[in-house]
Amino acid sequence: MNPPIWLMALAAFTIGCGMRMLDPLLPMLAREFDTGLGAVAPLIGVFALSYGLAQLVIGPLGDRLGKMRVVALSLGLYAATLLAAAFAGGLSPLLVIRMLAGLAAAAVVPLLMAHIGDSVPYGQRQAVLGRFLTGMVAAQMLAGPLSGIVADFAGWRVSFLGLGVMATAITVLFVAWQGRALWQLQSSESRGIGLYGFLRILEKPAGRRLLLAAALNGMLLFGGAFPFIASMLIERFHLSAAEAGLVVASFGLGSLVYTRSAGWLIARLGERGMVLWGGGGVALALAAFALAPNWWVVALAQAVVGLLFFMLHGVLQARSTEALPEARGTAVSAFAMALFLGQSLGAVLFGTLIVTAGFTAALLVAAAGVLGLSLWFRGTLSRAA
Repeated sequence: MNPPIWLMALAAFTIGCGMRMLDPLLPMLAREFDTGLGAVAPLIGVFALSYGLAQLVIGPLGDRLGKMRVVALSLGLYAATLLAAAFAGGLSPLLVIRMLAGLAAAAVVPLLMAHIGDSVPYGQRQAVLGRFLTGMVAAQMLAGPLSGIVADFAGWRVSFLGLGVMATAITVLFVAWQGRALWQLQSSESRGIGLYGFLRILEKPAGRRLLLAAALNGMLLFGGAFPFIASMLIERFHLSAAEAGLVVASFGLGSLVYTRSAGWLIARLGERGMVLWGGGGVALALAAFALAPNWWVVALAQAVVGLLFFMLHGVLQARSTEALPEARGTAVSAFAMALFLGQSLGAVLFGTLIVTAGFTAALLVAAAGVLGLSLWFRGTLSRAA
């Protein structure tokens, strides 16, 4: 039996929490291990790097062995790494565990998206993907504050322990819900096309355009503008770290609106309208960030940018589930890998740009880039695959 969308969203929530839970804990970890912030910061980066590189393997593996089977195994391994992190004896072991956690977590969200692609007709898919993304959006909003509160009262190890227990419970429920069917090989499985699937995507003009759009999206937003908003608020408007964190977390408000209204939006705007209005709206929001005279202007723009961002990103995600219908796990993994590679490049490029030219210039460059991306990709949607 297929797991319900709320259970898949909960699984995504645990993955999102694993990505973001360390954001407020780095100073505490630095004190614990008697080192500086620079030494503990790789605990975040190594998770993202291993998560991105694992996409080369998990997509073809899910297509060959069965997506739900690989997701169940990955959830269990991910839960084990969280519990192990709670008992890490030093910084080096914790770094290794975080790397393993990224590898284990990498299968869950892409393969669940691919499973939705297998199960839901394309016309309804973006609405279902929107409900599924509720888990990731909630993690973006809650992971940092919750882990920080727990760590303040009980220590950082309890933050890992709590999430590990939750991930274990979700794994058990996920396996129990599907029963014996999870382990029964289906006739359509064990026939994946392996790593050749990545080449099949690149052979198609539409596949190349999609991966380029994903990489640019990651470079301009995931690695470019979004990670530096809090730093801008602190430096320009002298907000505290907690105040800046609350402003940035309001991104989740617009994102939640998207998860509940994706079906309505796609029915009225269509994919081309979603890309145009979403990408154009994000560009305007970035310009507002760059030129804001007061912090509350940033707060207002941030509260709606989540909706606008997912209007653009949601179309890219839905298209990724159709990039290679005979091997959707591979296709969604390729999309995720392009996104993460773009994010890594964007962090370097925009970090350097901010140092040399300032926040205003960097955000305006990102705004122009997103506008160009949305206009270009909107035009590609009318082309043949």
